[in-house]
Amino acid sequence: MERVVARDPDPVVVRRARIARAVAVAKRVGYLLLVVAVVGFVVAVATGFPDWAVTLTIVALVGACVILPVPIVLGYGLRAAEREERQAGQLGNGGGDRQ
Repeated sequence: MERVVARDPDPVVVRRARIARAVAVAKRVGYLLLVVAVVGFVVAVATGFPDWAVTLTIVALVGACVILPVPIVLGYGLRAAEREERQAGQLGNGGGDRQ
């Protein structure tokens, strides 16, 4: 039996992996900003709400709110595409209308 070897990686898989890496980095940055906002708020409460602590809290919270939704949605999309691909592969190998 002849073996089939893919010489070139699938461009869809390569692109999906690149997007997954960008999503992971963006999630880390977004959640880091959220932690900075929480710590800034705790510091602001403990020190009588100085201007710098309030500004830090607001900027970090706005940054997290702007950055986080995009990688979260893209992450769900990537997982759904991979799940759909696995299911299509299982159906293609087994044949029939099973799910």
